[in-house]
Amino acid sequence: MFKSCLLLTFLLLVSFQLFAQKTALPKGEPVIVNRDTLFKLYANQGLFNVQERAAIVSKRINDLISRIDFNADSLSLKNDTAISVIYYKSAVIMAVNNQDASYSELDRPQLAASYLAILKKITGNAFENSSVKQVITNVTEAIAVLVLLLLLIWAVNKAFRWFKYRLLKAWESRIAKLGQQGAPIGYANRVLPLLTNLLRVSRLFIIILLVYLALPVAFLIFPFTKPIATQLLGYVINPLKNIALAVIHYIPNLLTIGVIYLVTRYIVRLIKFIATEIANGSFTIKNFYPEWAIPTYNIIRVLLYAFMFVVIFPYLPGSDSKIFQGVTVFLGILFSFGSSSAISNMVAGLVLTYMRPFKIGDRVKVGEITGDVIEKNLLITRIRTIKNEDITVPNSSILGGASINYTSSSKDLGLILNTSITIGYDAPWAVIHQLMIDAALDTDGILKDPKPFVLQTQLNDFNVTYQINAYTALSHKMAVIYSNLHQKIQDKFNEAGVEIMSPHYTALRDGNTIQIPDKYKPENYKKPGFKVEKDD
Repeated sequence: MFKSCLLLTFLLLVSFQLFAQKTALPKGEPVIVNRDTLFKLYANQGLFNVQERAAIVSKRINDLISRIDFNADSLSLKNDTAISVIYYKSAVIMAVNNQDASYSELDRPQLAASYLAILKKITGNAFENSSVKQVITNVTEAIAVLVLLLLLIWAVNKAFRWFKYRLLKAWESRIAKLGQQGAPIGYANRVLPLLTNLLRVSRLFIIILLVYLALPVAFLIFPFTKPIATQLLGYVINPLKNIALAVIHYIPNLLTIGVIYLVTRYIVRLIKFIATEIANGSFTIKNFYPEWAIPTYNIIRVLLYAFMFVVIFPYLPGSDSKIFQGVTVFLGILFSFGSSSAISNMVAGLVLTYMRPFKIGDRVKVGEITGDVIEKNLLITRIRTIKNEDITVPNSSILGGASINYTSSSKDLGLILNTSITIGYDAPWAVIHQLMIDAALDTDGILKDPKPFVLQTQLNDFNVTYQINAYTALSHKMAVIYSNLHQKIQDKFNEAGVEIMSPHYTALRDGNTIQIPDKYKPENYKKPGFKVEKDD
C-alpha cells in the first residue's frame, strides 16, 4: 500500500513537470504564406534569432510559390546527424535543429517531415488556386496598362498638334505685322523651322518617357518579371537618388561658395564705386590720374575673381578627382599656348594704360593711321578716321612703334599746324612772310595769340621753301583748318599779285603770262613779249 502511494506521487510530480514545461513554452514566431500561418518557430538558429529566422523562412516560401515554374513535388528533406534541411531542388528553404524538436513531442526528423508535408500541401494549393485566376487577372491588368499608354500617347499627339497649329497661326500674324512695319521677315522664316523641330523633339521625348514608365508598371504585374521592373525603375530612381543625396551632401560646400562669392562681389562693387568717383573727379589721389581709375578697377576685379576661384576650387564637386585635375591642367596648357599673342597685347595694354600716351577722344596718329580714339582696352585700341573708318590696332603694335597725340597739348600750348610753299627768288621774302601770316590769321580755327610765324626751311636751286606755322586748339578739325588755310594762302597771294609757281626748269619768264586768276590781274595787264637784245 505504501509503495503504491509513492508510485502515484511520483507519477503526479512527473505529470506536473511536463504540464509546467508545456505551459512554459514561448509564444513562437509564425511562418506566414499568403496571410496564412503554416507553423511557428520557437528556437534561434546560428546568428539569427527566432524573429529573423521566421521572417527569412516566410520570404523564401513566398518567393518560391511566386515562380512560374514552381512544383511542390520538388520539395525534399535531408536528415543529418545534427540538423534536418528542407530543399527546393538545390535551394535551402529552412533547417530544423534539435532545439526545435525540444519544443515538440516529435523528434527532429519527424518534426522536419511534418513541416515538409505542410509545405507541400499549402504551397501546392496556393499555387494551383492562384495560377489560372491570377494569370487572367495579371493579363487583364497588363492590357489595361497598354490601353492607358495608348490613350496617353494619343492625347500627347493631339495636344502637340493643337499647340503647333496655334503656333503657326500666331507666327503668321506676327510675320504679317512685321511686313506692314517694313521689317525684314527672312529671320522669322528661318526661326519657324527651329521652333517646329523643338516641338517635334519634345513630343518624342514625352512619348519615350511614357513608354519607359509604363514598362515597369506592366512588369510589376507578373511575379516572374518583377526583377526586370525593379531594374528598369532602378535606372531612373538610382541616378535621381544619387543626385539628390549628392546635392544634400553638397549644401555646406555650396553655402561656403555662396559666402565667398558674395564677399568678393561686394568688395568689387566697393572698388568700382571708388574708381568711378575718382574718374568723375569727385576726389583725387596724389600722383594717380583719373584716367587710371577704370583700368585699375578692371585689373583689380580680374585679380579678385581669380583669387575667388582659387579659394572655392577645393569646394567644387569632383575637384579632387584625377580626371578633373587633368582636364584643368590641359585647359591651362591649351590656354597658355593658344593665347600668347593675346597675353602680349594684354601686357602692352597695361603698359599703355599707365604710360598715358592718349585717352579716349584724342586725335592721334599711329603708324599710317590718323583719327580719334573711340575705344581702349587691354587687348586693342580702336581708332575712327576722319572718313568714319573704324580701325582696330593691337596694343602690342602701338607699344612697339611711335604714336603721335595731337590733342594732349592743344588746349594748353596749342597745336602748331604747318604747311609749305615754294616761291622764286625774284619775290621779296618779307612780302611772302606777311602774306602767309595774314592768310593764317584770316583762317577760322587759328589762334591770334600766339601769333603765326614763318620759317624759310630750304634754299632750293630755283626757289625758296616758306613754311607757315600757326597755333590751334581744335585738334579734331585739323583737316578742315588745313584746307581753309590753303584757300586763304591762295587768296592773299592772288590779291597781292604774287603767283605761287615754282620755276624749277628755267628762270626765263619772257613771253609767259603771270600765273594768277584773271580777276586778280591789273586792268592794263598785257602778256609780255620776248626781249631780244642785239650786241653791237
